[in-house]
Amino acid sequence: MAEAEEPQDAAPKKRSKLPIILGVLGALILGGGGFFATYSGLILGEKTEEHAAEPTTEALPDIAFVPVDPVVISLGQAGANQQLRLVAQLEVSKAHAPEVSMLMPRILDVVNSYLRAVEVTQLQDPAALVRLRAQMLRRIQIVTGDGRVRDLLITEFMLN
Repeated sequence: MAEAEEPQDAAPKKRSKLPIILGVLGALILGGGGFFATYSGLILGEKTEEHAAEPTTEALPDIAFVPVDPVVISLGQAGANQQLRLVAQLEVSKAHAPEVSMLMPRILDVVNSYLRAVEVTQLQDPAALVRLRAQMLRRIQIVTGDGRVRDLLITEFMLN
């Protein structure tokens, strides 16, 4: 018993919590200051005027829409007597609207001929409408002449 035993009543020496408190407090202050500087535009921001100018509205483009008569196509025996109904509009410039309207019988003929040639399985494909639209638009543009028809807008495409 030559060794001296430490009294068990003596509490171990506690570490100070002051450095942790100062670190957290400093992080909060620096984080808040960084947020304020970024939010207010002092750093990483462009200076903008306090009073924004009133938004200007541009005039609508010089377009007109020519309706295409509804097309109903019987798909026959291969489609088990199904029918396809197509309703569309042609986007044209206002100057060409009367010319395109005059060519509507030719446009309907091209659309009918193309849709009759398409297989029923292609019509049932969900992605088919994009391909069909592009094909019909190109054929319509050939019939009407380049530059008259800008786009084909399909408003109804129903297979029943």
